[in-house]
Amino acid sequence: MDPILSLFAKICEKTVLKRVLKELWKLVMNTMEKTIVLPTLTDQTGTQMIFNAAKDLGQLSKLKVTHGDAHGVPYSNLCVISVKQQYFHAGGVGLKKTFLEKSPDLQSLRYALSLYTQATDKLIRKFILSQHAQVHGGKGIRYTANEDTPPEKGNVRGCTVESCESCCFSFFLLTSLSPPVVAANDLKWKAQGFRPFVEVYIIGPHLSDKKRKFATKSKNNSWSPKFNESFHSLGTEVGPESYELQVCVKDYCFAREDRTVGMAVLQVKDMANKGSVTCWLPLGRRVHMDETGLTVLRILSQRNNDDVAKEFVKLKSDQRSAEEGRS
Repeated sequence: MDPILSLFAKICEKTVLKRVLKELWKLVMNTMEKTIVLPTLTDQTGTQMIFNAAKDLGQLSKLKVTHGDAHGVPYSNLCVISVKQQYFHAGGVGLKKTFLEKSPDLQSLRYALSLYTQATDKLIRKFILSQHAQVHGGKGIRYTANEDTPPEKGNVRGCTVESCESCCFSFFLLTSLSPPVVAANDLKWKAQGFRPFVEVYIIGPHLSDKKRKFATKSKNNSWSPKFNESFHSLGTEVGPESYELQVCVKDYCFAREDRTVGMAVLQVKDMANKGSVTCWLPLGRRVHMDETGLTVLRILSQRNNDDVAKEFVKLKSDQRSAEEGRS
């Protein structure tokens, strides 16, 4: 890059050079954010690339990952950013320091880096608090008196789940979930030996030492199976807004991975004040998320030694194949 910029500095007018530098600055910041800090879910090289970049810039001896700024960005990453700023400022010949410091692209990179250093529980909580439209835009959930009341016309796939008990003790909100999976309705799945079953995942912070996955028994060749199976999960000191249930209907397959029929997400806070309720959850093909959710997912996908993070990424990345189970 040095030879090219030196050439531009010699042959370009100052205004043209500034425009080139500004576009190049945006490109560098966006590349660092999307490729190094937030690589795609299949790329696990982000962390190593950060340290390689620092080493190439002669900053490795200055790295102190235990220190950072007020926003939680590690000192090692600040070194890389600082060197980039000095490079584009070029002792006053290049871009102004105020432009570099206030650029939206740098702010976006810093925000991504601040998330990068947060604990898994905190990132999962941030995901839950920000993602309220994961399946069918968060709409279509219907609370009914019992499972005999079917979903409204148009909700061709649904699953019934119940919730029980939300009690407040002192300063801690203790949420005791008891979600009986009652039934699934009108499943659209064409396969020989169809054996549907339901998996219920409890997602939220402080669950690493608790059971998070529950599954019903499978039902042979039933497209509207009845389950009537209950599960229990202990609550924690955080409120119900920090938790969600992800319901996955799957087709049991012997000697290979079970196939996903559909999924639904239910926010625990929506049930907390209702006591004992029954609701129909329309199933979707996959989970949808905005940029914040995708950022959290990319960060957690790099934590190979964290079982909670790996489970969360797998859940949110799962989807029903467009070719499988078509009727």
